[in-house]
Amino acid sequence: MKRSFASTKTALASLGFLLVAMDCNSRTHGAPASPNPTAPAPQAAAVPPPANAPPLPADTQTEDERNTIQVFRATQASAVFVTEKQILVNYFNGEYEEQQGSGSGFVWDTGGHVVTNFHVVKDARVLTVTLYDHHTYQAAIVGVEPNKDIAVLHIDAPKENLHPIELADKNRRLEVGQKAIAIGNPFGLDQTLTTGVVSALGRIVQGIGGVSIHDMVQTDAAINPGNSGGPLLDSSGRLIGMNTMIYSRSGSSAGIGFAVPVTTIARIVPQIIRFGHAQVVGIGVQIVPTSDIRGAVILKVLPGSPAERAGLEPARPTTFGGLVARDIIVGVNGQRVEDFDDLYNAFDQHQPGEQVTLTVFRDNATRSVPVTLEVVQ
Repeated sequence: MKRSFASTKTALASLGFLLVAMDCNSRTHGAPASPNPTAPAPQAAAVPPPANAPPLPADTQTEDERNTIQVFRATQASAVFVTEKQILVNYFNGEYEEQQGSGSGFVWDTGGHVVTNFHVVKDARVLTVTLYDHHTYQAAIVGVEPNKDIAVLHIDAPKENLHPIELADKNRRLEVGQKAIAIGNPFGLDQTLTTGVVSALGRIVQGIGGVSIHDMVQTDAAINPGNSGGPLLDSSGRLIGMNTMIYSRSGSSAGIGFAVPVTTIARIVPQIIRFGHAQVVGIGVQIVPTSDIRGAVILKVLPGSPAERAGLEPARPTTFGGLVARDIIVGVNGQRVEDFDDLYNAFDQHQPGEQVTLTVFRDNATRSVPVTLEVVQ
């Protein structure tokens, strides 16, 4: 149907009215429209704060803040600064010491034992430990366990200056989501605290010792270079892990942190203090380091070992200088074994004197072999 000129004009006028009405509604209520479209819009007057506004309380700390402060005050004396130095020689100065790296650690007992990461002290020629009171002492390495990235140092410091860390209750289960507090010396800045939560448990991380470290604690608490070896604490100020490494795609601290669990530390450290090394349980075999065969290929059976008593046989040499596999361990107590890493961690779950059942492959057949574990190191 064709529309008349009058009706069209009426419709346009109605549309124009709506546009004007909408424009008026966008302005300050009651203010007339400016006849000059380029004129600045009127500014709203500043509203003064209420005269009776109450001041903020002097103590505005939350319960979580108070807990963090209390934990730091109670445990800061247990955290230490570990410094690696090297002795250098030049024509002008002769021999002199130069700092090569730094890390963190914590006091284990009043006998002067200090715990840190193995990678912090690896290849170090001169080590010093600085306590919370800024007194520095020469440190000697008591022993290390590279496979767990643990090292124990000793310093001759007065007992009254040593404040041992308190371990978490072994019967208290660590939970994902609980508070995690890291204390360390990132970038050489001593007594630095970061907070977060326990993000995950039971992580498997490749360690510096050549095998993976199981049951690592994952946390989002910032762990920077220099934090390695420092304590990871719960909200009661007790040790739940030792800060070890961080995975970060950017190379900064904005990544995922990992800590050696306190259960591993509590088992390994006393062994190092007593024997100078960790007690490793096994069956007395050497394993082929690398192989295309799935399983742990036995390279050598030590005389008088549990493996020899169980009748296990090593690989045999060929006339061309190679080896022919004989016995291959493919399982421990039903747990699959594909390489030395799996075998080491399967044995690591047990104590000396415990019996395990090996699944051994030989001559295209598998059989079960009971073996009693012994200390092999």
